[in-house]
Parts: sequence; C-alpha cells; structure tokens
Amino acid sequence: MILAGERPDRFAASFWRHFFHLEHTAEGTAEAMLYFQKEFDWDFMKVNPRADYHVQDWGVRLRYSSKELENHVKLSFPISSVDDWMHLKLLPPTAPVLAEHLKLVSLLRTRCGRDLPILMTVFTPLSIAGRMVADHQTLVSHLRSAPGRMHVALRVITDTFVRFVSELRNAGADGLFFATTHWASADLLTWAEYEEFGVPYDLEVIRAAEADAINLLHVCGANNFLPQLGGLAYFAKMINWDSSDPTNLPLDKALDRLPEKTLVGGVDYRGWLRRSRPEEMPYFIRELKRQFDPARLIIAPGCAVEPGTEMNNLRAIRQQL
Repeated sequence: MILAGERPDRFAASFWRHFFHLEHTAEGTAEAMLYFQKEFDWDFMKVNPRADYHVQDWGVRLRYSSKELENHVKLSFPISSVDDWMHLKLLPPTAPVLAEHLKLVSLLRTRCGRDLPILMTVFTPLSIAGRMVADHQTLVSHLRSAPGRMHVALRVITDTFVRFVSELRNAGADGLFFATTHWASADLLTWAEYEEFGVPYDLEVIRAAEADAINLLHVCGANNFLPQLGGLAYFAKMINWDSSDPTNLPLDKALDRLPEKTLVGGVDYRGWLRRSRPEEMPYFIRELKRQFDPARLIIAPGCAVEPGTEMNNLRAIRQQL
C-alpha cells in the first residue's frame, strides 16, 4: 500500500535479528524467521541469514555457534595477498551454500503464503569482498595498491550474485534487503573510491532483481554515504540507515533530501531500544508517530537488533502500532 503511493491507516513496522544457534541450515534459519514473524506479525520479513553465507562457497570456513546470542567464528579466509583475488572463480547458484539459501527463501515463501513481502539479505559486491579478508584495512590496502586486480575480483563477485539474485526471485523473494555493511562510509573509503569500486557493481546486482522487486537499500555504519547513494537510481523504493548516529543524516532531514523514498527506521536500536524498559517504549513510538507521516516512514531499527535486546521492548513497540 505505502509503496503504491496510498496512505495507510496505521504505521507499518519491521524488525530483524540473528538467531545464531539456528542459522546452520536452511531449515533452522527458516524456523527462526517464522518464529519471529509469528511472534510479532511484522509488515515485511527481512530474512536474516548468517552473514558469511555470501563467501562460504569461496572458502571462508566457520565454526558455527550453538548459542542464540553468540556469533559464529571465522576460522579461515581465502584472501591474504593481493594476488589471491586473481584466483576467484565464478560460482553458480547451485554452489552448496548459495543453494542452501535459495532453499531457505523457498521454504519461507511456502510457509508464509503470498501476502507477506519477503526481502532476502544480499550484500553489495564490495561488502562481499570485505568478508573474504581478515580485516577491513587489508581490503582498503588492496583497493588502493592494486585497483586493476580488485576490479577483476569485483567482476567475478558481481556476476555470481547477479545470477543468484535472479534465482532468489524465482525462489519466491519479493526483493532484496541490499546492504552496504561498513563500506559505504567515509570511515573506510572516500566517496570517489566508493563511486569506482562500489556503485557500478551495486547497480548491476540490484537491477538483477527486476523492475517489480520490492527492494530496500540499507546503508550501514557511521559517516555513511546515504545522501550520495539516496540520490542515485538504486532501484530501491525503501531506504534504511542508522539515523540515530550523530554522524549520519537525521531522519527528519531525510524527508526532504530523499523525497521519492520510503524511509525505514527511526528506532535507536543501540540506545533506547537496548537500554530502556518496556513501559518506556510507548513514549518513543508516540514521538515518532507525532513527527512523521505513515505514508513516508516504516518504523524499524537502524540495523539488526543487537543480541540480548529485551524482546518485551519489541512487544511493547508492536502494541503501539
């Protein structure tokens, strides 16, 4: 309704989080997503798989967590030297871990029916490259010292995920939760560098979801490039970022800066959502509802809800919508 330009009779909302102990298989991740959706009846489902599913078929090895609130541990990385990028091979959507996540989307589509929009998490190609090295600065160094080799690697990553994204739609995804993670940020790169190593490849992947996709662009982190990215044709009707971070564009300022986007956010997921009590939630939500139009804002966190966040706070929020 909102994305079609109609005025809703209430505020829509969606939240998302990891359930690390269930993320080992398609069936386990589906179980976690379905539990969370049944508990809160969100207005769209942001599928929250293990983050490294993007790179496991390229050789990242994990020790899976058995604890709900404890992340998986990376045991190895396929890239250590800049020469290693030249050995990256194109993957088919049938590669084991990619196929597992196509199965995940298919399971969710079958269990949820057609009415609930399902957005599958896909990282940008630069972000995917960043998960193949031991630390951020290694990738920054490679981008700056060997740009030609990095473009070759980004082409392989992009071509792999263009095909994967097309198959996600066939599996039943309505669109993408397309995440830059840390990379569209002045903390790591200049805007000129992101224009070169990020934007062209991003556009190819998100375009592969097709014109009718319900896409959400998530611009992560502090000092982010939201103003620049929001003005580009990113084929995303919705945009999400941490508007509570003082280095980022505030939510109210984004109304004018991004007039053609539906804003998704408003909840300080590391601040009042994490630290306040359930009885305080109505105040925060009333303030959002007072300041914003339900036709322009979907209430959501600025990123995944942090492990250990009180679920009763989410219940209190849901009751206000």
